[in-house]
Amino acid sequence: MQTLGILGAGRVGKAIAALARDAGLTVAMAGSGDPVDEVVAADAVVLAIPLGKYRSLPSERLAGRVVVDAMNYWWELDGARPDLDDPTTSTSQTVAAFLPGARVVKAFNHLSGYALEELARPAGEPDRIAVALAGDDAGAVELVEGLVDALGYDPVVAGELAEGMRFEPGTELFGADADRAEARAMLERFWDTQRGRVVARARGRL
Repeated sequence: MQTLGILGAGRVGKAIAALARDAGLTVAMAGSGDPVDEVVAADAVVLAIPLGKYRSLPSERLAGRVVVDAMNYWWELDGARPDLDDPTTSTSQTVAAFLPGARVVKAFNHLSGYALEELARPAGEPDRIAVALAGDDAGAVELVEGLVDALGYDPVVAGELAEGMRFEPGTELFGADADRAEARAMLERFWDTQRGRVVARARGRL
């Protein structure tokens, strides 16, 4: 990967942009109302806008692109949204359905702004923390694994895009500065949590 596009110029978008530049990537960023030509032409595009605005994304121009979903559902900001609070699906699956042809990978959403700004570390450092990923396209997941590593974190693949539910807000991993082993353990424990049981029941796993 040589270029990274970022849609969203808030704290998360700016932090990822700074990490990417430090890693030697060429970065294009667009905030609300900015032109997106350079952003959508990048090797991968990070979505760092409020999730409730996902329908404003240029869906046709993201077809075929590797799209990194770093968004989260916050009812305080997004309002009550049954489409984003459905336990039978993950929010990234909802985004992917709106972006036909895009190769969506969920990543970076569970890190705090502080972790993105201050906790990146070189590979092999003992206090390096993990970033969970989920996606249906193996090639896209592999590309984003490389991006996560280049930006200073250990990638942990949770599975297909549906498994992104396991590191959404309200889960144990969300907001935790966990290393690779801890992150894997938290993902595995998800189904034993209250949220996990709700999701399992809704998906017919109980």
